[in-house]
Amino acid sequence: MYLVSLYFDDKAAVRIESFINKVSEKSGNTFMTDNNVPPHITIASFQTNEEEKVIKILDERIREINRGIITWASIGIFKSSVIFLAPILNEYLHNLSVNIYEGISLIENISISKYYLPFQWMPHTTIAKKLAKEELILAFEELEKNFNIFSGEITKIALSKTNPYEDIIVWNLDNK
Repeated sequence: MYLVSLYFDDKAAVRIESFINKVSEKSGNTFMTDNNVPPHITIASFQTNEEEKVIKILDERIREINRGIITWASIGIFKSSVIFLAPILNEYLHNLSVNIYEGISLIENISISKYYLPFQWMPHTTIAKKLAKEELILAFEELEKNFNIFSGEITKIALSKTNPYEDIIVWNLDNK
């Protein structure tokens, strides 16, 4: 499985990492810390045997992308086992999703996750996953106590593999 993910400026990344660490400590669920999953927002998830083609297409598209500001505004939950911070879906995030989707969809024999298609994608920054119900309650209590709305800048885009999470290539975005 491949992911295209957004990475943040140092201040936002450190803040999100502190949420991940606090939730891990409070809930006892250490999946994110054990697997060294960095703070990120995934904008595409897919399977393909054409890694070089993916890199070529992403390289062409990402060269045209500038840094952008996003704001995390709420706490969310997926299927009672994932807790996340939800950014506001602004024009910048939407355009990134569409741009990357349009690029990777040009590749033959690619299987793109339906959860990351434009207008079906829920932007989120995972704080903890694979939570039992009791862990989820503790995680929510910890986030609710510490979370306030904040903004950050998207500074990098990465192509990664999962299990274990590993960046294949990271592109630094221009600050125009």
